[in-house]
Amino acid sequence: MAWLFLIIGGLFEIGFTISLKYSENFSRLWPSLSFVICITASFFFLNKAINSGLPIGTAYAVWTGIGAAGTAIAGMLIFKEPAAAWRIFFLVMLIGSIAGLKLVSEGH
Repeated sequence: MAWLFLIIGGLFEIGFTISLKYSENFSRLWPSLSFVICITASFFFLNKAINSGLPIGTAYAVWTGIGAAGTAIAGMLIFKEPAAAWRIFFLVMLIGSIAGLKLVSEGH
C-alpha cells in the first residue's frame, strides 16, 4: 500500500507543477486553487507512504523522480517544450532509477 500512496503523491506533484505554470504567478484563481489542492494532496500521500514503512530517502527520491519525470513529459506534451533525443534519454534513465529504487527496497 505504501508504494500506491507514493505513486499517487507523485501524480499530485505533477498536478501541482502544471497548476503552477497555469496560475501565472498565482494571478489566476482556479489554477492557483488547483495548485494548493494538489500540493497538499501530494505531501499528504508522501507522508502516508513514509508512515506505511517506506524508508524516507527512498520515498522522497521516488516521489521527486515521479514529479520531475512527469513534469518534464507534461512540458513536452502540453507546453511544447523541446523533446530532444538526449532529454528523452535522460528521462528514461531517471525512470529506470526510480524503478531500480523500487526493486532494491527490502520488504516493500
